Amino acid sequence: MSATTEQLEPTASRHALPDPGEEIPAISWPILGIFSGAIAVFAFSTWAALAERLPGAATVALSATAIFVLFTVVHDAAHYSVSTQRWVNVAFGRVAMLFVSPLISFKSFAFIHIEHHRNTNDDENDPDHFVSGAPFWQLPLRFGLMDLPYVSFLVRNVKRRPRAEVLETVFLLTVTVAVIVTCALTGHFWTLALVYLIPERVAVFVLAWWFDWLPHHDLEDTQQENRYRATRNRVGSEWILTPLLLSQNYHLVHHLHPSIPFHRYVAAWRRNEEAYLERDAAIGTVFGQQLDTEEYREWKRLNGKLARILPVRMPKRSSARAAEFHTVPVASVDRLTDDSVLIHFEVPADLRDQFSFEPGQHVTVRTDLGGEGVRRNYSICSSATSDQLAIAVKYLPGGAFSTFAMEQLRAGDTLELMTPTGSFGTQLDPLAEKHYVAIVAGSGITPALSILQTTLAVETESRFTLVYGNRDADSTMFRAELDDLEARYADRLRIIHVRSRDPRHPADLRGRVDRPKLEQWLEADLPAASVDEWFLCGPVEMVTDLRDLLLERGAEPDRVHVELFHGYQRPKVADDFIPATVAVTLRGRLHEVALAAGDTVLESSLKAGLDAPYACLGGACGTCKAKVVLGSVAMEQNFALAPAVVDDGYVLTCQSHPTTPSVAVDYDA
Repeated sequence: MSATTEQLEPTASRHALPDPGEEIPAISWPILGIFSGAIAVFAFSTWAALAERLPGAATVALSATAIFVLFTVVHDAAHYSVSTQRWVNVAFGRVAMLFVSPLISFKSFAFIHIEHHRNTNDDENDPDHFVSGAPFWQLPLRFGLMDLPYVSFLVRNVKRRPRAEVLETVFLLTVTVAVIVTCALTGHFWTLALVYLIPERVAVFVLAWWFDWLPHHDLEDTQQENRYRATRNRVGSEWILTPLLLSQNYHLVHHLHPSIPFHRYVAAWRRNEEAYLERDAAIGTVFGQQLDTEEYREWKRLNGKLARILPVRMPKRSSARAAEFHTVPVASVDRLTDDSVLIHFEVPADLRDQFSFEPGQHVTVRTDLGGEGVRRNYSICSSATSDQLAIAVKYLPGGAFSTFAMEQLRAGDTLELMTPTGSFGTQLDPLAEKHYVAIVAGSGITPALSILQTTLAVETESRFTLVYGNRDADSTMFRAELDDLEARYADRLRIIHVRSRDPRHPADLRGRVDRPKLEQWLEADLPAASVDEWFLCGPVEMVTDLRDLLLERGAEPDRVHVELFHGYQRPKVADDFIPATVAVTLRGRLHEVALAAGDTVLESSLKAGLDAPYACLGGACGTCKAKVVLGSVAMEQNFALAPAVVDDGYVLTCQSHPTTPSVAVDYDA
């Protein structure tokens, strides 16, 4: 583990609302329990019906109860809350979905359900609005047909879905129809109806009522307009209501934090109750009375004190004075795609403060390969609140370190890591309500992934849009992780995949991420005025072109953050440079070095034997940043430092040439 965090107390005027501290378990034992129990009950009722040991009404009641309970398994699996292992969620979801509704596949259901989270109460785009927005007199009919609009919704969006998922749904639908027709033709239709068809419709009827209509009906706000009033909690008689509804009486908590396991909704609410109330959360009683904040506080006063508020965990920078190398063990090396690997590090306890990082920072890796020292710079891809340090390495033909990482690096090996540097990210505020957009291509996802995860965890009112360009699905780094994040932050995260070599991908999202595509998004989905911060990372030509367009459209330069893995290598013209004397402050010591005409500040420091930090030497990574405290310098190019940082006196020493005879720079500043 590496990243450390500090706690930030909520402000007096308004409480921050952090993620409520309910982690996804390695395995959810309550889910395992209700899954096993429901399957056993269904098997028993089926046997009893076939053996004529129970009356038909009892069989229907038992089987319907089992199917109702299995929906919670499907529901948590759709949000990857059953386990930290993706395949476990999919396995539970697929089995349970066969009982709940075999008309569509589990993955199709998960897609439709996430769209419900994004568009709650939106008549045109919320698939569940078929029930929650229905006229009162139509409810009995619509409750029993709840899953049919899902099929219609999937058909309308079929081009957006992977081919395998669509084929799975078609297969299930075909098999379901074939079974029903076969039973009808062979005289077993009533047996099928008693064992499954009637119980399944009863379960769907109750699910539509309890999981959809009760939390959402008569609420006018959509999820995008006010996520605290798009669904409600229902309080009172919780000793019976909570187990009967399998905690969905706290449905508001689920919509605010979709990844929380169902059995932890109540605990999450109680931890942050005051913060929810400050945002005018929608609350109703068991009998349907709607309570405003003050009415709820009075109701709560009669039942006990308000709970404490969980403080926000904020990421912090490395405690190292200046960037320096340390030997760090490799914890694991896992394949991401055919040409990339994910490397986790096991940072020693005494170095964790020095390897703390903010989202968007990077580390420099130094190793000796066959007697030839290799130094490479890699963005940190883990969340700054995760207590993990990880980088992703994409193979480059002929690349010394990427070849080594792909073919030879193993858990237990050690690498020399420089403490985190860089400033691609932005300052986070737990009370902020912003819209962030990251546009990346290929391995440009690595810093954006850290920024995305950390931002959504710390700023619980902010939204994030990720535009991610790749060749095809198989070449997409972190594809499964991004799917999980989209399920976890359903109403606050939108991911737009652009693919250049996938003929089945939607036509408007085929090709490369370029200026014409960004122009279209600015005119439609992503107007510049609606975006607070932009993050661009990828090939030099793409990043510089998109940055120029955003500035043309009125974006503030300090709101457009740029990260390049390689800078331009421009030829130097020695006649423009002068010799100088440079005073260098590095790790608490002052050194005086002579600088020859044409050399950069970094070059002169390295020639003098100083272990000054650097990585790319192209003005792209920011590792060599230092503050000019005397004299002046001119930078050839700068892709790493924001204008405000340069205004404060910071420079990239790999690009800096003195313009005065004496210069002093401070790497520790």
